[in-house]
Amino acid sequence: MKPTRLLAALAAFSILACPAVAQERYGSKPPVVLSPDLSAPWVMQLDSQRSITGNSVRSNARKVIFRRAERPAPQRQLRASEPQPQPVAVQRPANPAKPQYKMDPRFLPQSVSYSGPEKPGTIIIDTNERFLYLVEGNGTAHRYGVGVGKPGFEWAGTHKISRKAEWPSWRPPAEMIAREKAKGRILPVYMEGGPANPLGARALYLGSTLYRIHGTNAPWTIGQAVSSGCIRMRNEDVMDLYTRVGVGTKVIVR
Repeated sequence: MKPTRLLAALAAFSILACPAVAQERYGSKPPVVLSPDLSAPWVMQLDSQRSITGNSVRSNARKVIFRRAERPAPQRQLRASEPQPQPVAVQRPANPAKPQYKMDPRFLPQSVSYSGPEKPGTIIIDTNERFLYLVEGNGTAHRYGVGVGKPGFEWAGTHKISRKAEWPSWRPPAEMIAREKAKGRILPVYMEGGPANPLGARALYLGSTLYRIHGTNAPWTIGQAVSSGCIRMRNEDVMDLYTRVGVGTKVIVR
């Protein structure tokens, strides 16, 4: 037999004789062997339709990836020897509605000697010295510091207290409204009594005039000539005087 025919015959015989071997060799993919450190939950999430034998599964099983959940970093515990954090104190600003002031102590209420001719119960106001005296018996008088009329608004005279009022309302005179408007300050036509009212806590009206002995919301002006003619007192002082005198009390302004 010729060599070419011999080679062709051998090739045909190999194809006919080994079909099962070729199909078994290439018909399916080789199995994948799992690493021994893979846990059972990983394996259990594979498709149950695939065959599992020991630690091996077929390679067409679904791939499952697990990521370890990140735990929050633990807070470091301070040792007893370490300094403990201390709370920070917050400093609050002072109340701007209450200005700080210092008053000359000589304007604080006090008992002084009196040797004048006026009867006990009479009020005497010395506008030059900025004092109000309430004459008492036994040669004494109770003295208070006051604020008086500014230059051009001084006055003198004798009157009687015609009315008393607690936390009085205020109606500025038309002349005062016009005068202050020319300075760029607008006054209200009427203001209810209260802590913001310039007449303060109490008022003692003098005769039929527009003048009063009254409290103030600006106590730092006591001892000064700053008013439009009225006699100013600290609220606590005018409240004390209010309880000591009545309507009809004689008032002498010098």
